[in-house]
Amino acid sequence: MSEKIESRIIKKFGPSILQVKIPSKIVNTLNDYIDKIVIDEEKIKNLNAGENLVGDVTQEFTLETELIKKSGWYTFLASCVNKWIEFETQRKVKKFEILNSWVVRQFANEYNPTHWHGGHISGAGFLKVPSTFGKHTQKKNDITYRGGNLQLIHGSRMFLCHSTLDLVPSVGDFYFFPNYLMHTVFPFKDTNEERRSISFNANIDEEIYNVYGK
Repeated sequence: MSEKIESRIIKKFGPSILQVKIPSKIVNTLNDYIDKIVIDEEKIKNLNAGENLVGDVTQEFTLETELIKKSGWYTFLASCVNKWIEFETQRKVKKFEILNSWVVRQFANEYNPTHWHGGHISGAGFLKVPSTFGKHTQKKNDITYRGGNLQLIHGSRMFLCHSTLDLVPSVGDFYFFPNYLMHTVFPFKDTNEERRSISFNANIDEEIYNVYGK
């Protein structure tokens, strides 16, 4: 056969996920703020979100509206969502409303079970990452250690169709996804260092989000 066969892989099924890098200035601003308030027992008590979130972790707390705007966090999220949604739908977002944004401080042997978020758009990323997440207790052939990973879950595993995506934490990496996308965080070990993540939920234009119409 001498004729060249033209080909391309089409991967259109499953929800869209956007990966971006948080600007270092915003990462540093958020970390500086967090490092200060976690030692303020009264303030951190008022911001506690652990009772409303599913994680079995050391600390979960909401970010104040003033900080979200002053740190550049709101502008960063809005800009990324606007570009992502326009690319996927060819429609411009006119409404971007953050419902909440929160920080999770996770240490060895803690985890976040499979769950999903509210709103229309969600996201999760990393502000601090331990130098090691540990290793397998038993030898596992051809299986990558998942300690500390963020795993996104959709559908069920079938031939030529994966149902999970494992994301290895790296400072500044942030992932946007639709609110219904299930996800979990695996426990890690062999370290006293903190895995610090940040998440948010937001609403956009109902006519863009509601693909079924009225």
